[in-house]
Amino acid sequence: MEILFRDKSLIPIWNKLLNGERLTFDDGLALFRTNDLISLGKMANWFSYQKSGDAVYFVLNRKIEHTNICVLSCKFCDFAKKKGEPGAYEMTTEEILSKLSSGIREVHITGAMPPDWKWERYLDIVQSINDKFPEIDIKAYTAVEIDFFHKKFKKSIEEILIELKNAGLKTMPGGGAEIFSERVRRLLFNQKIGEKSWLEIHKTAHRLGIPSNATMLYGHIETLEERVKHLIKLREAQDETGGFLTFIPLAFQPGDTGIKPKNNFTSAIDDLKTIAVSRLMLDNFPHIKAYWVMLTEEVAAIALNFGADDIDGTVGEEHIAHDAGAISPMKLAQDRIIKIIKEAGKIAVERDVFYNPLKIYGRNIIGKIPYLNSIPIYHNLKIDSYFTLPLFPHRLGEMMSNGYIDAGLISLVDYLNNKEKLNLSRWCLSSREKVQSVLLFSKYKLEELENKKIGITDETSTSVKLLKVILEKKYKINALFEEFHQPKISFQEFDAVLLIGDNALNKYKAQNPEFNYKFDLAEEWFQWQNLPFVFAVWVERKDLLPNLSDDIIKTVELNIQKNFDELSAIVKQYRFGVKLTDEEIIEYLKGFNYKIGDEELSAIRKFEELIRETK
Repeated sequence: MEILFRDKSLIPIWNKLLNGERLTFDDGLALFRTNDLISLGKMANWFSYQKSGDAVYFVLNRKIEHTNICVLSCKFCDFAKKKGEPGAYEMTTEEILSKLSSGIREVHITGAMPPDWKWERYLDIVQSINDKFPEIDIKAYTAVEIDFFHKKFKKSIEEILIELKNAGLKTMPGGGAEIFSERVRRLLFNQKIGEKSWLEIHKTAHRLGIPSNATMLYGHIETLEERVKHLIKLREAQDETGGFLTFIPLAFQPGDTGIKPKNNFTSAIDDLKTIAVSRLMLDNFPHIKAYWVMLTEEVAAIALNFGADDIDGTVGEEHIAHDAGAISPMKLAQDRIIKIIKEAGKIAVERDVFYNPLKIYGRNIIGKIPYLNSIPIYHNLKIDSYFTLPLFPHRLGEMMSNGYIDAGLISLVDYLNNKEKLNLSRWCLSSREKVQSVLLFSKYKLEELENKKIGITDETSTSVKLLKVILEKKYKINALFEEFHQPKISFQEFDAVLLIGDNALNKYKAQNPEFNYKFDLAEEWFQWQNLPFVFAVWVERKDLLPNLSDDIIKTVELNIQKNFDELSAIVKQYRFGVKLTDEEIIEYLKGFNYKIGDEELSAIRKFEELIRETK
């Protein structure tokens, strides 16, 4: 991609991105200070495409703010009231439940901190929603609220989070981070927790298998230097835990707080810059959200080409920002959200709280497995009139089975389950012997796993089946399998854990004192069957027009050939997210075969036969 820079100081930063190098504090400052907004937007949009393709996510959600009665008196807050003041309210659990319906996929619960609520009341809200609406994902209580519970109810942070998780909590919101600056905290919210406590609460949640979001409140009295430091501290925390799902820049709403920034509301230029810089600095965050509630619908729409790949959702009710003067509509209907995304030239993807796709609103879509091992197929793959949508292998298979995707590399088991709908093409993702990224980390030898508890990633169907086949047919072992959502930081409750893709590669390279053994499943298969193992296959829908199918086949074939010819240069762009050197990446990729031959077909037939014989 070529960018005509008006600000030449951006060129070295662009070259860093192309070479997979992490941006520094000075780079972040330069990005915020540039007047070359269009070039900045193009850089961020390019970087977003590497992670999310043409997808923009939204969710059918409802915001619940259960009370505005609060013990704190933060200067920037127009939402909180004292008990007995006009406008003060407390919702009962029944009132909360009455605002939810079975069509909603996510409920986002935050509120003020009243002096007289008991711990059981907070638990009851989560438990009651989970009992009545088990299909609704619960995202609840900011780090500020968790800290309040910890101090008020004399429970540890870990105890609080475990009890909430057992009640039905799926994820945590990112509110309460404000800006990681002790100077600003003392001036604006000295009663709130600061950077250290906020980060430790989120890291604890991640260790317990509770992913979360992260935020930054900007546009008040903070400096650009403080914004960049905030982003770098979040990036460092994500390096440590990998548990953040989304970053959400929150534009400050001055309202009647008495805090008067220079330009009152943030400008559209500042909002777009902050979205773009966030995308470029937070290279390890999967998603960046354009929160239309605070940005306005119009700015959020533009932000979808400035690095954002999430527009939040229908929200329903939201008071905190609107009580401070936010001018966006209180509810943005699903059809309008989809229209905004499509007008931005993107694919609208309805998601759940973990970004698993539920529905896709668009046509002519190529599915992409977002792992390092797929780059020889997908790097710079551009097919005329087609969009690209990255999905984990199992999800990709589901979406193709449901008719949302025309072609792509899918998990072998998903192809075997949908042969009547799909044509097998000539490419695959198969191991020659070892694979290095389908690994079982275990406290025991394979033959000792009888009745042991194995955690299995929800990203694949083929690797799970392969593990079951190896244990049952080769070792005569019956183990207990429990699916978990990836990424997951702590695996303490499992005797063994199956990981795939980049997460497996990174754990392979890391120190893993909790596990004594690691087993490469492709190597286990090869030693047993003397055949390669085929993990994924390129397929196309049978109802695809022949000329479209031919175009796809030709384009993919030329792309694979070109990428292998230029592999040494290409791998530099894929350093983000994997703990490998360029040489290690090349060696890893050369361990795969990408074309289906006689041996691969024999391996597929043998695996299919063994699956039928497995419980």
